Amino acid sequence: MTYALLNTVFLGIALWFMVIAYVVSARRGVEVGRKLYKVLGLTLAVMLITTAIFDNVIIGVGLVAYDPSTLLGAYIGIAPIEDFAYTLAGVMILPALWILLGTGKKR
Repeated sequence: MTYALLNTVFLGIALWFMVIAYVVSARRGVEVGRKLYKVLGLTLAVMLITTAIFDNVIIGVGLVAYDPSTLLGAYIGIAPIEDFAYTLAGVMILPALWILLGTGKKR
């Protein structure tokens, strides 16, 4: 199994959570506005930068190694692009869970 295939599964699950959260928030009468998208975009940017830094460090010191045959071949520094899918999935799933597990009351 390749990391790209594994990432497809994780990102598919994350997207599913986002869609369900959007539907639930619409049914509760809560608008998902531009402010949320701006915050998510900023969060994603910060998380991707920190992921790039720390992944390059842990790969560089030899803590983690990858079989090249399971990678797409695109890198940011020495970190394979596949590593960044988990960051994207986290930024997608956590706000969705917040919406789904919330009370639905406007604050």
